[in-house]
Amino acid sequence: KFENEQATGSFKLRGAMNKMRSLSDEEKKRGVVASSAGNHAQGVAFGAQKVGVPAFIVMPETAPIVKINATRNYGANVILHGDFYDEAYQKALQLELEQNLTFVHPYEDEKVIAGQGTIGLEIFEDLADVDTVVVPIGGGGLISGIATALKALNPKIKIYGVVSDQAPGMMQLFHHETPSEYKKKIATIAEGIAVKIPSPAIHETYISKLVDEIVAVTDDEVAQAIVYLLENVKTVAEGSGAAGLAAVLSRKLKLGAKTCVLLCGGNIDLNIMSKVVERGLRAESRLARIAVVVDDTPGNLNRLTSIMAQQRANILEVYHDRVSPELGIRETRIDLLVETSSDQHLAEIISELKKLGCRVAQSV
Repeated sequence: KFENEQATGSFKLRGAMNKMRSLSDEEKKRGVVASSAGNHAQGVAFGAQKVGVPAFIVMPETAPIVKINATRNYGANVILHGDFYDEAYQKALQLELEQNLTFVHPYEDEKVIAGQGTIGLEIFEDLADVDTVVVPIGGGGLISGIATALKALNPKIKIYGVVSDQAPGMMQLFHHETPSEYKKKIATIAEGIAVKIPSPAIHETYISKLVDEIVAVTDDEVAQAIVYLLENVKTVAEGSGAAGLAAVLSRKLKLGAKTCVLLCGGNIDLNIMSKVVERGLRAESRLARIAVVVDDTPGNLNRLTSIMAQQRANILEVYHDRVSPELGIRETRIDLLVETSSDQHLAEIISELKKLGCRVAQSV
């Protein structure tokens, strides 16, 4: 389900528009405030612009530039505050009280959840015999709306949720586990679902009753999914948007014969796209950084590059290090960034390097 192709680049437009259309004339006059890592921000800003409502959006200072700029371009007043969503959320609540604004919650709002639920209606309209639907989980509003709609239409449809392993709170609630210690700062390429503290209300009201399973994915798995989508589907997904596919590709879910995976957003920051692609290729052993230590004598670099040529590995970068304290006086470390084809190919290259007498210090 290509929600990455929505007008604002994500599904968030649905819930925000439904909320905007439900406001009274007095509420519209006062204006709205929202907090978001980026996609809800754009949805609220877009919706507010369409119905002529002043909008104030609080975003974390770490939000991707592409999402900050897009939100501003939709006419919203953007306030950057905090390192992660939860801090931006507290600032938005403060503005709500100080300026008598209407708060548009990204997920703890029935109107917002109902708007996201239209995705479920469309999935069923296009694929009435769907067995399984896989949905990324941040705050939980998206999966709550989709699950509400689909379970009402066919209770046998399995609804699976996917969280980032950097923010596993909702999964831990679902599995009745003790929540892990909350990190002050979450560093993940799936920042759109990096909600530290899960909502007990969302879990109790919707997820515990309607969702069949929740699993976690790593950044490497998400990066691989982004690369897969670029190469095979010819579409761009952000980290949170590719989380559902990451769970599918890593075989963490028991899927039915007909499965729908939600690509919930495509607003990836181009400044980190190259890093994400490299990480995805490295996770598939299609790109490797190999560090070897050899005697610092003429001809050794030529011998290394000859092995790479024989193994049909393309060298992208070469870096020499002769001064690191762990090296002997007559040793040098040579770092190679090479294109490889598989785990086996990489293992064969390393084996040949060791036969040459090289000490492989690192291969990732």
